[in-house]
Amino acid sequence: MDFILNKALPVLFHWGGVCLFAPFFLGVIARVKAFFSGKTGPSVFQLYFDLAKLFRKKCVYSGTATWIFRAAPAVILGVMLTLSLMVPFGRFKAPVQFSGDVLLAVYLLAVGRFFMILAALDTGSSFEGMGASREAFFSCLSELALFMNFIVLALLAKSISLSQMIGANIPMSWGGMEPVLLLVVVSFFIVLLAENCRIPIDDPETHLELTMIHEVMILDHSGVDLAFMLHAAAMKFFIFSGILVSIIIPVRTGNAVMDMAIFFGGMLGLAVLVGVVESTTARFRLNRVRLLLLISFALAFFGLIVTLWRA
Repeated sequence: MDFILNKALPVLFHWGGVCLFAPFFLGVIARVKAFFSGKTGPSVFQLYFDLAKLFRKKCVYSGTATWIFRAAPAVILGVMLTLSLMVPFGRFKAPVQFSGDVLLAVYLLAVGRFFMILAALDTGSSFEGMGASREAFFSCLSELALFMNFIVLALLAKSISLSQMIGANIPMSWGGMEPVLLLVVVSFFIVLLAENCRIPIDDPETHLELTMIHEVMILDHSGVDLAFMLHAAAMKFFIFSGILVSIIIPVRTGNAVMDMAIFFGGMLGLAVLVGVVESTTARFRLNRVRLLLLISFALAFFGLIVTLWRA
């Protein structure tokens, strides 16, 4: 009974929150983009309806696809569920936390990307192979910036546990390290756009051969498999947004309801900001995407230099 109360229930509660709320924020982004284009737009709950419809459909597989293609959606969803256990969201502490868990979190992201690329290549389509090649190239650059941001946060928190890096130590850091955390916030926001395939890095709504990166890799998925992929993508955005919001507004008022209201308000504000960026910015040419990701790395690197200089 103690195991259920102390271990199992926090995990289930954490998973339930992430799975339930993750699709909502993508719906907010879509609604903001519709507003800027002068349209009514879909409901903020549209992704929930799409997932429900896909879960009722059967999967269709290519004759050239192997077990890798069939296993990839489940693996990617499992990676996001596992990763979510290491990230605290507002007042909700991470059910799994230990020294060095941030390294495991980054490598879990790499495992999910690895299986997505393998699944795209497994179809035997040169079209999806093109998207897999682009994904592999740009992910190398975004991971550099992601690692550099985590290094800066680890130095500020004096810990390599994600719960400590974006938890109680951050309010103390804002007191005298505003330039450093400002650089981290801007750099991590660019990483968030890149990792979640948002404009100006990628366009989740396009189906043009010359511009697709992520979308082209999931064109052959259908039914439950596609639902897994879409839900995993929503969870990934939720996780990255939760980390960024925890850095920007690390509020601990002592009131659980107030703290969670502030956290979800920050998440909603970030989703609106992403929608505004996508509505006012054109998608970059592929040769300029790498420059943006290198800028993200440079910002985090400058933050590291300032951190070491002030230490």
